[in-house]
Amino acid sequence: MDLKIFFEPLPEALYLQPRSHNAFFEGINCHGEHFPSLQGIQLAIIGLEEYRGSEGLPNGPESAYAVREKLYRLKKGQGLYKIADLGTLRSGETQKETCQLIRSIGEFLINQEILPIFIGGSHDLDFGQYLAYEKMRKMISVLTVDAKMDMEDNGTAAQTHSQQIVLHRPNFIFNYCHLAYQSFLTDTDLVATLEKLYFDHVRLGKLRDNFQEVEPLIRNADMVSFDLCAVKSTDAPGAIDGQPFGMTSEEACQVSWFAGTNEKLSSVGFYGYHSSLDDARYSTASVLATMVWYFIEGFYQRKDSLSFKSSDYTMYTVSMDASPSMLHFYKSNRSGKWWMEVPVADMGKFGDHTIIPCSYEDYQVALRGEIPERWVNAQLKLP
Repeated sequence: MDLKIFFEPLPEALYLQPRSHNAFFEGINCHGEHFPSLQGIQLAIIGLEEYRGSEGLPNGPESAYAVREKLYRLKKGQGLYKIADLGTLRSGETQKETCQLIRSIGEFLINQEILPIFIGGSHDLDFGQYLAYEKMRKMISVLTVDAKMDMEDNGTAAQTHSQQIVLHRPNFIFNYCHLAYQSFLTDTDLVATLEKLYFDHVRLGKLRDNFQEVEPLIRNADMVSFDLCAVKSTDAPGAIDGQPFGMTSEEACQVSWFAGTNEKLSSVGFYGYHSSLDDARYSTASVLATMVWYFIEGFYQRKDSLSFKSSDYTMYTVSMDASPSMLHFYKSNRSGKWWMEVPVADMGKFGDHTIIPCSYEDYQVALRGEIPERWVNAQLKLP
């Protein structure tokens, strides 16, 4: 696939301005006069200009440019960067066509073991991100961070896209997890539906009660979709559907870090920012740029091989009084993270999900003779 034809290069004002030698920009290859080679690339930044899924906002690359302007000025983090900025994806004739372009490019990059980082655009574009996995013939786990659940029966694409993902056929979702929703913005029937499907949901208050317990949920995701409206409007005034309550920018960066360190994750999208709504200092662009920076920093701190039978892991077996008679846990000797094994009949279809992320607290629950809730929910979704 010749990706160049799908992208607008960055404006000269963005990539020719002088910067510090240790600036983030100096560690990446960008689409300026020439399209960057993908040889050896691990991460690909993609700007989105599609906003027709939200009412009253014009299309345009300015929002992604504003984020890049802030990101490029940050200092380069640890690790040998192998990052390309491909430029701004040209929008299709319709919003649906743009989603199909995102699907095709995402699928190509993921198959090349290059992780796409989508920046900008309205949140409904994550449907294209999700469709990139359709031909891979495996079940995936999707994690969404949003103040609302976006599962309305009627409305704009930005109000219905999560329902599109969950109801799409063919179905290839193993798990759907929704983080940081706010109860007063969420229909209780939607929460009940997620529970009937044994999907995960964590409201904002519960997330704050024990932030570390959220990490295994993020570590279970194959793709992450982050709507900036999950961050409170005082920190992110440029969010399309900004809310007075929400995560702090620091908490958003922590979630981004967790996502970056997830060895299983193969795509991420940061949506819901429009520069026309931002303040004079483009504070929201700074927040979003810092979130991207933390995601990339987390990516270069990945430690675990996910080869659970290797010497990198210690297995702990807990005997139970009832069925199942034993639970198997794995602790990484490198990162200290925990996983637990869930028996499954169809290894070909569900192989990635037979050992799922968990926390030390789940291990402690098993030691008390109780079956962890994560194990139960996973078992109910498996054949």
